[in-house]
Amino acid sequence: MSLRIVILISGGGSNMQAIVRARDAGLPVEIVAVISNRADAPGLGLAAAAGIPVFTVAHTDYTSRADFDAALSAAIDPLRPDLVVLAGFMRVLGADLVGRYGGRMVNIHPSLLPAFPGLHTHARALAAGCKVHGATVHFVTPELDHGPILAQAVVPVRPGDDAETLAARVLKLEHLIYPRAIGWIARGLVKMDGDRVRLSDASLEQWVFE
Repeated sequence: MSLRIVILISGGGSNMQAIVRARDAGLPVEIVAVISNRADAPGLGLAAAAGIPVFTVAHTDYTSRADFDAALSAAIDPLRPDLVVLAGFMRVLGADLVGRYGGRMVNIHPSLLPAFPGLHTHARALAAGCKVHGATVHFVTPELDHGPILAQAVVPVRPGDDAETLAARVLKLEHLIYPRAIGWIARGLVKMDGDRVRLSDASLEQWVFE
């Protein structure tokens, strides 16, 4: 059976598109909806063109995070997702909403967590003199950009890199590891060991390197 997923986006949705391509290539998921907090998010049009139902829950319509979170969960719950997938969703979610989908919400973050949670990760990695950088797929917990790690991708920081060139190389690997990690969940291969993720098939590689 396919894993029912709802994807949350705020912009172009390139990771969403990577998941759609993987679905079309055999990833065992059913994308039941794409939801954005921005009505003008280009990814909504791309999802609609792929035949996926789209919805907007605009954060600007609500005066508090709690009210927005309540509206968002009211949009998600009737869809009965097995997994909520954050794919460039640029809103911080409150603890109550995160707890509602505890163990059923994943995110991809453009750094090698726990390094550089939050914004401007590529510029911060360069400023810190990092020799490698990357992206992390993790389960969402109330603490921002934390939670058990499913997979990571690593790129070298090259001489002459700026935030834009580094981000572009990281993004290419994001498109590989996010569908892969979702596929592990869909196939029942993910086991939790405290705050760590274990895969039931030890041969599966949780790292991708440029």
